[in-house]
Order: sequence, then structure tokens, then C-alpha cells
Amino acid sequence: MSGYLSKLIAVALLPLYTRYLTTGDYGAAEVMFAAVVSASIVIRLGLIEALLRFYYRDDEDPARVVSSSFAALFWFATIAALIALPFAGPISEALLNKPAPDLARISIVGLWVLTLNEYLLTLFRLEERARAFFLTTIINVLAAIALTVVLVVGMEEGARGLLIGSYASGAAVVLALLVVHRRRLSLRFQRPLLRRLMRFGLPTMPAELSLYGLNFVDRIIIVHAAGLPDAGLYSIAVKFAQGVTVLVRGFQLAWPPLAYSIRDDDEARRVYATVVTLFVAGCAFVVTGMWLLSRWLVRALAAPEFFGSYKAIGLLAAAATLYALYMVLVVILGRTGRTEFNFPATAAALAANIALNLALVPPLGIVGAGIALIASYIVVLALMYVFTQRLFPVPYEWGRLLRVLAVSTVLVGLGELLLPTEGFTGLVLRLLFALAYPFALLVTGFFSQGERRWLARLRHPSEVLAGLQALRPVAAGVDGSVPEAYEAELRDEDAHL
Repeated sequence: MSGYLSKLIAVALLPLYTRYLTTGDYGAAEVMFAAVVSASIVIRLGLIEALLRFYYRDDEDPARVVSSSFAALFWFATIAALIALPFAGPISEALLNKPAPDLARISIVGLWVLTLNEYLLTLFRLEERARAFFLTTIINVLAAIALTVVLVVGMEEGARGLLIGSYASGAAVVLALLVVHRRRLSLRFQRPLLRRLMRFGLPTMPAELSLYGLNFVDRIIIVHAAGLPDAGLYSIAVKFAQGVTVLVRGFQLAWPPLAYSIRDDDEARRVYATVVTLFVAGCAFVVTGMWLLSRWLVRALAAPEFFGSYKAIGLLAAAATLYALYMVLVVILGRTGRTEFNFPATAAALAANIALNLALVPPLGIVGAGIALIASYIVVLALMYVFTQRLFPVPYEWGRLLRVLAVSTVLVGLGELLLPTEGFTGLVLRLLFALAYPFALLVTGFFSQGERRWLARLRHPSEVLAGLQALRPVAAGVDGSVPEAYEAELRDEDAHL
């Protein structure tokens, strides 16, 4: 819930931020935010993932697991920050293509804050204190908003204001959580236990880093090939693409428990195929609408200087859908227990992303970066498909999936070629084109007979509501959570506005 709220707030604040920040300022801040997340994945060394596993093991003492893992993470983060601080200038030049040591120093402190904040919030999850987790996260978000508005709007601090606002509020939360959890924490770790934790957690780090790298490398290449202003436009497009991300996040939370709760393999295969088809159809509806209406979205919620960001919104929304499909395959791998295949797939995608960005960003700008991201997710999906089909073959409904792709492509293509790109008439016509999507699926025979009957029931909302209320969660046969490495990456995405 807090993740949804932070994303909605981020979009709602765009009219304010984009009128007080230049595209270059916004781009610089977003690049530094992404760099902090990437560095945090490295210096965590999988310890949070190990904590989540070892805490519940019968042969381990939970108190020792917490104290040792915290001590190690505290010293890793502190030493990394102290080593990085003298190199703030070169770091900023490498990331931003210009000297900005003040932004680098703020971000290095933010690295320490983000890493400890992630760990301390995880303790609430271990204790199953959902309310405390939610309230702490919301307080952090609201404090960051208030401080950022003061710094960016009132004091005109630009990129510095965005970074300080986010990490200063986070530092206050970290200090408060250190007091709350003080009896469980220590600055001394037990080496044998730490070795066991590292042996489990360290192998998760490369896969997590390569996955997040898809959302970081492109911004660095944009900065060096096209400049910070284009990085700012790309970051704004990412924010707008969160319209699909909200839908994707809901699916990511609901999918693993459903997928793991089905114990019969044949039934699981049938359900997986159907769920994938319907989810893709729903996401394609949203992507089609966002692609056709992207110009109006940017005009309504961003300053004119940021209008060029509309060019990448549709591409990034499509990429978010492909990412969700990747998570489907991750869960299928989790069912087989062969999660070691994650890293080869994500590493290949990262390599493809780097190569494609280097080739496409110089001539195409942020459009090239969007195309590269989609192609990279296609690479990871193709490899994961090969791996999962060998281990747990699923009869995907390729005919229906192709209908979804064809309908959305035709609607977007015709809309971009034939319809006006501005004005009220253009808005109405494009909206009608987007709303034609479900009817086009119906005409092409996408829906099965049972699905058509269910759609007919929508004319009677009371029956639909009664059916939903009758649903009950089924106890999962195995751990139904999202794999920790990817859950951490999702939380990291919400670490700033």
C-alpha cells in the first residue's frame, strides 16, 4: 500500500517539481537516486535476503541472526561511504558527465541511509508488525515531501533539494528505528554465522544487480550520449509509466500466493497459462491508452519544458508489462527450486541493454533508450521461457496472446498515424480509440465462452460483488512470497519520489 501511495504522490507532485526544476536538474537527481540504489544492492551483499531466510530456520538463533547481520551491514555501509566520500568529484563526473561533488556527497550519505533503512524496516516484517511498517514508510514519504517542497520550491535548491529532502527524512527514520530496535542490534558480528549468511545471500546479489541495472545503465548512457536534460525527460517518462507499474505491482503481490497454492501440476499449468493471457490483455489496455494519450498526460501534469518526455511513455509502459511477465517466470522457477537460472537470464539482458543503448541513444535519444529496454526484457523473457519450459512446461495461449499484441499494435499505430496530436478533438478521438480495445478483442474472438458469460454478468454488479466476497485465500504449499532479491529491488524503487 505504501508503495502505491508513494508512486501516486510522485506523479501528483510533477506539476510542482517540473516548474521549479530544469530538465537537467531533474535528470541529475534521478541519476544519483538510481546510482544509490545500485550501490546499495552491492554493499548489502545479500544480507537482507539471508536474514529473511535464516531468521526462521530451526537450527539458527533469530536473535544472533539479527545482531550479526545488522553489525555486518552497518560496517559494510559505513566503510563504503567513507571510502567513496574522497572521490565525490570523480564519481559525479562519471555519472553526470560534469563535476558535481556536492550531489555525489549527498548521495553517498544517502547510500548509508538507504541501506540501513531497508534493513531496519525488514525487522518489522520479521516481527509481522504490518502497521508499524506501513506507518513508518508513510511518515518517511510525507516527511520527504514536506522537506523537498521547502528545499526545491522555497529555497530553490534544485537537484540538491530533491536529494537532501529524500535522504534527510530517511536519516531521521533510521535514527528513530535504531532506538526502536536497539535491544536487538549490535555492532559486533559472529564470524561463523556471518559466513553462513554470506554463503546464502551473496549469490543473490548479481541477479538483483543485473536486474536493477536495466533501469540504471540506460540513464548513464543517456547522460553521456544526449545530456542531462534528456535524462530528465526520460525520468519523467518513467514516472508517467507508473500507471502500468501500479497494475503490475498489484499482480506481483497477488500472483505468487496463487501460483504456489495450486498443488496439482497439471492444474497449475492450465491456470498459469490463463492468468498470463488475461494479465497481458489487461496491461495492453492500459499501455494502449497511455501511448495514445501520452501528450495530454504530460501537458496536464508537467511544465512545457518537459513535454518531450511523452515520446518514451508508451515504450516504458510496455516495458513494465514485460517486467511483470518476467516475474511470472521467476515464480515458476521458484516452484521448481531452480532459481540459479535467474542470473544468466538477467545478465544477458543487461549486456543486451548496454549494447542497444550505446547503439540507439545517440541517434534516437530517449526513444532509443525505451526501445533498448523493451528489447532487453524480451531477451530475459526468451531465456527464462526456455529454462522454465524445460523444467515446468506451461501451455501458453499463443493464439490469444498474439491477438492482444495485434489489437494493441494496430490501435496505437493507426492512432499515431491518423489522429490529431493536440486539441480537444484529438483527445476525444484518441480516447475513443483506446476504449475500442476491449471491443476489438471481442470482435477478433479473443474471449472464451466462459469469459463472455462473465462479461455479461457485469451488467449485474451485485452478482459480481457476491462472487468476489465468496473467494477465500488458499493456504500455500510453499513459501508464496515474491523472491527477496526482487522484493528488495521493488522497495528500492519506492525509496524516493
